[in-house]
Order: sequence, then C-alpha cells, then structure tokens
Amino acid sequence: MSTIPILQFGTSRFLQAHADLFVSEAMVAGEAIGPIAVVQSSGDPARAQRVGALAKGYDVRLRGLRDGDKIDETVRVKSIARAFSLSTDRVEVSRLLATDVRIVVSNTSEAGLAPQPADRAADFDDAMSYPAKLAYLLRERFAAGGEPIQVMPTELVRNNGQTLRNLVLDAASEMDDAYRAWLREEVVWVNSLVDRIVSEAIEPAGAVAEPYALWAIEDRPGLLLPCCHPAIQVVADLGPIERRKLFILNLGHTWMVSRWLARGRQGATFVRDLMTDREAAGELAALYSEEVLPGFVAAGEGEGAEAYIHVTMERFANPFLDHRLEDIAQNHGTKLGSRLSAFLDWARLHGDRGAKPRLAAALEGPKA
Repeated sequence: MSTIPILQFGTSRFLQAHADLFVSEAMVAGEAIGPIAVVQSSGDPARAQRVGALAKGYDVRLRGLRDGDKIDETVRVKSIARAFSLSTDRVEVSRLLATDVRIVVSNTSEAGLAPQPADRAADFDDAMSYPAKLAYLLRERFAAGGEPIQVMPTELVRNNGQTLRNLVLDAASEMDDAYRAWLREEVVWVNSLVDRIVSEAIEPAGAVAEPYALWAIEDRPGLLLPCCHPAIQVVADLGPIERRKLFILNLGHTWMVSRWLARGRQGATFVRDLMTDREAAGELAALYSEEVLPGFVAAGEGEGAEAYIHVTMERFANPFLDHRLEDIAQNHGTKLGSRLSAFLDWARLHGDRGAKPRLAAALEGPKA
C-alpha cells in the first residue's frame, strides 16, 4: 500500500463532503487504498486557512431526509493526511506525485480548466490552468520512471476524464513525444459523475451537506477505486445516470422556477417552500409521472428513472436546505433549452409522443 496513494487537487467544500468523506468512512472499515494529500492549486490566499485546517480533521454535518426520516448528524472526516499549497509546496507535491500517488482526483472550476497564456511557458508557472499544471507535474513522474497513474476528475463536465485528458495533451503539445504517448496510452483517465448538494461551508474546514450522495464511475480496463463505499457505483455507461440527473433533478428545478416566475416571483423563496405547498408539490409529482417518466419508459430506462424521481422529491423536500429559487433562476432561458427542450427532443426520439402540457407551458412562459 502506498503511504499517500491519493492526491487531490482542490479544497472545495464539495470534495470535503464527497470524496474525502467516502475515503474517511472506508478507511475505518479497511476498504480504502489509503489516505489523501490535498493540494490547493488556485493560489487563492483566502483559502490558506482552510488548507492548514484540513489535515487536522473536520466535521461534515449531514442534514435532510432519508426514507422519510429526518437526518441531522455530524461525521468527522480524517482521511486527509497532508495538505499543501502548490505555490509554496511544489517540490513536495512533485515528490509525492512521482512516487507514492496512484490516483489523482480533482474538482476545479470552469475557469481553472480554461487554457491560459502561461500554459505554454517553458517552466512551471502558478498562472497556468489546472490541465497545464498537471501536464508539468505528470512529466516529472514520467521522467522519474514512475508507473502510469489514474486520473479521476469530478468536474461537472460530460466525459470529464476524456475532456481533461485532451486538455492535458493540448497543454503538453510541445513536450517530448514519448511523454505524450505515455499520457495517451498508459495513464488511466476515468469518466465519472458526482451528485450531492453541499449547501454551506464550515470554517475553517468542513461542510453541511444533504444525506444523498453519488459517485458514479465509468468502468474501464485498469480501473482502481479509491475506496469501497455505498455511494460509489461502477457502471458500464454513465449515460443513463447523466440523463436522470439532467432530465429529472435539473429539469425539476427549472420547471419550479418557471412556475415561480409565472406567478411574479411570489409565494416561495426556497425549493422546500414549494414542496410544502400541496398544489405545487402535486403538480411536480404529476409532471414527473405523466410527462417525464413516459419518456424514460420509451427509452427503456423507466425503472431507474422511477426510483430516482422518488429520491429527487425527497431531496427537494429537505427541510434544512435553503436552496433559493432566485439562485436557480440564473441563466433560466439557457436552462429551458438544455433541460426542458432537450428532454422533449430526446423523448420524441425514443417514440414518446404523449402530451406534455406542463413542460410546454414552462417553455412558453417568462425566460427571466
């Protein structure tokens, strides 16, 4: 077993309440490959205190509903063995990555993935994008004769493993051909999808999250799991899970906002307010059963969709979660297209020609 087999780029509250928590719980049961070293790669000075606190252990408070029961419990996370800032600790991070590490996990922002002018610099530069930083750091492992490694991004990007692979290869376009071949052919790039609402940060480290959690990992040759955990699912194809999240959870959020906007933004502040309104909750249930579920049934994905609808309704009803409709309403016009219109197109493609008046009304309503 490696001393520290998991290197994580990112200190977000999401990772604290997701992958880090899973590994911590699995370590207690002897079902993790080992602890985690966390790296702050952004250079944000506001996060320096968080970095210092992570390795001391922190609390995650789980609040919500599980099978109809209220959950309000605190879990101590102890999976983080070391925490670094890439801007000041790059030598030690490079040493770990060249020797101990078997899996790289990340959860960077969209801005962190975007190419930067510094990406083509001859030497490592803190202003580089995350993919460029990873290209430089992995080159040091390759030069040291290290074994191929597994990279497991958790960014909410479709085919996130392949997307990061392409970005890293682009950043390494002027590097040695043998190294680029190693990146292409030997490094294991893993696609995954994550799902958990992490609503608040606890300072200096920790988070408040809902009980529900999912880390769906696409199977592939050579796959190494960081741990065994009930929230981790290894699947042959992420497509059905991606569609459930987009066309049930996300679609439901956007439909709620459409209803709220049509009523002049009156009567509710949070998602949970609509779930305690008998009429609104009934309309949402009817939307799912009469308009959304038939599309999944037509596509041969009805069983999984029906179970996910039940879970989603319970997540929406979380009495502890202050999920503002106003926040969900951002970019509403775009979301109508990517969620509602896209679902209608997908459902028709699979032969669902049924009437969908609630979705049609939402598409005809206010766009902001």
